[in-house]
Amino acid sequence: MSKSENTKQFIVEKTAPVFNTKGYAGTSMNDIMSATGLSKGCIYGNFENKDEVALAAFDYNHNKVNEHMKVRILATDNSIERLLVYPNTYKNYFRYPYLLAGCPILNTSTEADDTHPQLRERAEKALDFWKTSIENQIKRGIARKEIKEDTNPTEIAVVMISMIEGAFMQAKVTNRTKELKIAMEFLEKMIIGLKA
Repeated sequence: MSKSENTKQFIVEKTAPVFNTKGYAGTSMNDIMSATGLSKGCIYGNFENKDEVALAAFDYNHNKVNEHMKVRILATDNSIERLLVYPNTYKNYFRYPYLLAGCPILNTSTEADDTHPQLRERAEKALDFWKTSIENQIKRGIARKEIKEDTNPTEIAVVMISMIEGAFMQAKVTNRTKELKIAMEFLEKMIIGLKA
């Protein structure tokens, strides 16, 4: 990587947790400068504006979660066990520094739905990717006869995401994990109930 690319990457890595915690509107240029230790001129020398930093930070946060999930999913071959990675990860979110501020999709979508079209679009694409990933795991499980053949992949994916995001939101708002654990244990039972 060139010096410029290294600096850009450094800015993104340092500001990603700030954007995920404070949101787009709540993150100021001073926050970006404080997180990076760089001057405004240096930041604007690498990014056109705050929007560019925010979009890169969202991509970074989303990719961190995706990479974590991908490694854990590919560590097992069984379709049910692969689906169980989701409730197991979110039930124990406090173990993962990049989830402590909350789910980047949830945080970004609730803030940007009416105020920042580009961020909303990024969150929408991330949500579609997540839904498709779960659907594909279910289709794979049906083909391998590990999941009941009458299972509707889209229905299960939508319910899983809704339960995870809703429970995660409750945990962040109340600053407790009781409801999150209840929801994730229920989700685990639902997934186990899909066994062929």
